Amino acid sequence: MVYALLATLLVCALTVPRFASVQTTGFLLLDAIPILMIAMPMALVIITGEIDLSVASTAGLTSAVMGVLWAAGWGIPEIFVVCVLIGVVCGAVNGALVTTVGLPSLAVTIGTLALYRGLALVVIGDNAVANFPPALTSFFTSKIGGTGIPTVMVGVLAIIVFFGVLLHKSSFGRALPAIGFSTEAASFVGVHVGRVKFWMFVATGVVSALVGIYWTLRYSSARSDNATGIELAVIAAVLLGGVSIFGGRGSIPGVVAGVLIISSISYALRLGGISDVVLNVVTGLLLVGSVVTPSLIAVARERSRARRAARDVLAASAAHS
Repeated sequence: MVYALLATLLVCALTVPRFASVQTTGFLLLDAIPILMIAMPMALVIITGEIDLSVASTAGLTSAVMGVLWAAGWGIPEIFVVCVLIGVVCGAVNGALVTTVGLPSLAVTIGTLALYRGLALVVIGDNAVANFPPALTSFFTSKIGGTGIPTVMVGVLAIIVFFGVLLHKSSFGRALPAIGFSTEAASFVGVHVGRVKFWMFVATGVVSALVGIYWTLRYSSARSDNATGIELAVIAAVLLGGVSIFGGRGSIPGVVAGVLIISSISYALRLGGISDVVLNVVTGLLLVGSVVTPSLIAVARERSRARRAARDVLAASAAHS
């Protein structure tokens, strides 16, 4: 995936004017941050064989509550704590319905996608709150020196490192692919499957709440429709990054590369004056391709293996005759 990312960046730099610039780096990363953040816990959820489609709605609900509390005179630290708790509750609801009640995560999170977005509309209505502290909103769009890299990327990198260590270097993370391959086998060797999945949904909820905070302060606007639709970009990036939709396989470096590939293509198309409708089509094609391509490769490998086995059998028969 790293080579695919480098190839994507090279093609974009050579074919799209102004793509290879410090300004582009800054805006590209600012756009990629919400997808990159949510993709980290989403990758772990999908590796366990589940999915969470409610992430964008959780971010929207967080944004709406943030706006209402700020308008009511609350302080920013207290608002941040409440927003994170909202993420915990949203994730815990999903986790409990999947692991305790035993419902499919696809059905559960489609339902909570609508529920949380509806609650956001109830909380703030069609209103928008935009009078957040200028120093705070400026920080969320500021850059590190002349590099064009957003200052908040420091926090995003911390999240990436956390989930990378969790998945690749901890006993907890090593259990996730086992759960994705077979929950029965994982349970047999002592993995608490329900508990692991529950906390993965909670983690997704918390990070989605952080995205709601980021989105609100980056655009200096708290609205019920903030972050609408980014769940598709997140899932497309995760699958493009090598995580199997069937669970059991995936890596954090691959997911990071997948996010940056999709973000680079999207930003390059925007620079080229392409409409948002086409961007949605491209995201959809990448999502379908990232699901279909591994299956096609697996089928091709299986057929190749079968042909080799058939040739070996024929060769053995000819030798005996």
